[in-house]
This record gives sequence, structure tokens and C-alpha cells, in this order.
Amino acid sequence: MSNVNHVQFPNLGGLEITIDNVAFKIFGLPVYWYGIIISLGFIVAVVLAMRDSKNFGIEPDNVIDLVLFAAPLSIIGARLYYVIFNWSEFQGDILAIINIRTGGLAIYGGIITAVLVTYFFSKAKKIDVLKLLDMGSPYLILAQAIGRWGNFINQEAFGVNTNLPWGMTSETIKAQLSIMRDSGMNVNPELPVHPTFLYESLWNLGVFLFLMWFRKHKKLRGEVFLGYVILYGAGRTWIEGLRTDSLMLGPFRISQVLSVIFTVVCTIVFLVRRRKNSQSQEEMGQISEYNAILMEVKGEKEIDKDTDLKNDDEEL
Repeated sequence: MSNVNHVQFPNLGGLEITIDNVAFKIFGLPVYWYGIIISLGFIVAVVLAMRDSKNFGIEPDNVIDLVLFAAPLSIIGARLYYVIFNWSEFQGDILAIINIRTGGLAIYGGIITAVLVTYFFSKAKKIDVLKLLDMGSPYLILAQAIGRWGNFINQEAFGVNTNLPWGMTSETIKAQLSIMRDSGMNVNPELPVHPTFLYESLWNLGVFLFLMWFRKHKKLRGEVFLGYVILYGAGRTWIEGLRTDSLMLGPFRISQVLSVIFTVVCTIVFLVRRRKNSQSQEEMGQISEYNAILMEVKGEKEIDKDTDLKNDDEEL
């Protein structure tokens, strides 16, 4: 893959942007923009979570401790997910498997790993896991929104051909589309493609803003996290359907299938919990009303008793 790409937007007056995958070199070793952007998203999420943690009764030190565990394991999980479902690219090449500087991280692998680590960390630290997930979910989706721009730098995670004004193309895209066409896919290397990385980045940013608002209006612990899974899954479902580089299991797009499952399951869980909470509040209201009636009846009886005693005294 060439380090330099000339990204063109043919339907925007021939707009062209030249990007270099390499940000700089240290002792001759290239440092890629992909890694820098992923790291930037991670740092922003951690800083914001630390500033906000005390509002949820969570110490900032616990956020740091969680990050020290979750970050490396999530990267490993994201890489394993990518390698497992793209094994033909790495079979027999151990060095290629561990080289993540130029890309090849599957977000769902990272998310699943991060949630599992958070669960066990919370149990060990005796922290409410739902409270911790509610606190961190908005910042996780913000990190994802930032990280998607690493795909733009690498000219990857793009979609099928499109005539929309923002359709883009580049040397790397044309080369990959040519390979896809030769393998039987219905794509045209000479036409622009959907910038699906941009779609997901904008969608994730919208989800972040919504979750920041919603967590002030949630009714139950865990609802912000459920909202994150539902909304990210819904967006990923349609965006994944446009992509040309989906990880496949037979005829199915793995991330799309997971998105549908997570969205449906978490929506059901959200609605069931809300319904049970509503029923519980209604029952509590009925009990309170019943208690109020009892108190009123008891009060009336005491008044009647006092009146009877008073009448008895007057008769005497």
C-alpha cells in the first residue's frame, strides 16, 4: 500500500486531497496517522470519563485502573476478531498478525472485550457495573467517531460505487476495487464510492450527543449502555450493508449480523425493564394509596373515639 494517496471527489468540482499515511519517523521507523488517530480518540474518551466519573460516584483512579486493563486487552480482542474472520490474509504469517500499525482492528472485537473486562473489573472493585457502563458509553462512541478517520487516512472501510456528490476515489481505492471486480464483485474501479467511514463517524457523533442528553433523563441504571448498543447497532446495520470489505462468515456479514442481534436483544431488554419499572411504580402507588386510605380511616376512628369519650365525660 502506497504511503501517499490523492483522494478525489469527482462530483465536488474535482476536489482533491493529498494524504500521507506516515505522520513522521522515529529512527527510520514510520509512525502512521492511523495509530495516532486511534490513540487520540482513546485519550479524549479517557480524559472526559475521568472528569465526569465523580458525578457517578466513581473515583478517577478507578477509571485509570480500568483503562490499564481494558485498553491492551481490547486491542488484542479487536485484532483477534479481525484475524479470525480474515484468516486467509494472515495464515502462516505471525508477524503480519501482530502488526497493527497500518490497520486491521475490528471494532466489535474491541467492544465485546472491553465490556467483559469492565464486568470483571467492577466485580473485583465492587463497583456498580451498570453505573460504570452508563458513565463510559458516551465517551466510547465518541472515541469510535474519532477513530473512523483513521480509515480515511488508510483509504479503507469504504463502500460500493455511488454517484452522490460526496463520493470519493483514490489510487488505493481503485486498486482494491480492481481486485474485488476480478474476484466477481459488482464494482467499477473508475467510479467513486461511498465514504462509509464518514457515515459511521457522523452517526457515532450523533449517538454521543444523544447519550449525553439521555443519561440525564434515564429512568434505570444501564439504560445509557443499552441505548449505546441499540443506536450503534442500528447505524452499523445499514452502514455495513454498503461496505465492500466486510468480514464474512459464508454469505453473511459478521458485523451486520451482530448489529442486528445486539439491537433487537437490547431493545427488548430496554422495553421489558421499562415495563417492569412502570408496573412496580404503579403497584407502589396503589400501596401508597391503600395506606393513605387506611390512615384516613384510622384517623376518623380515633376522632370518633375521642368524640365518644368526650360525650361520656359530659354525661357524667
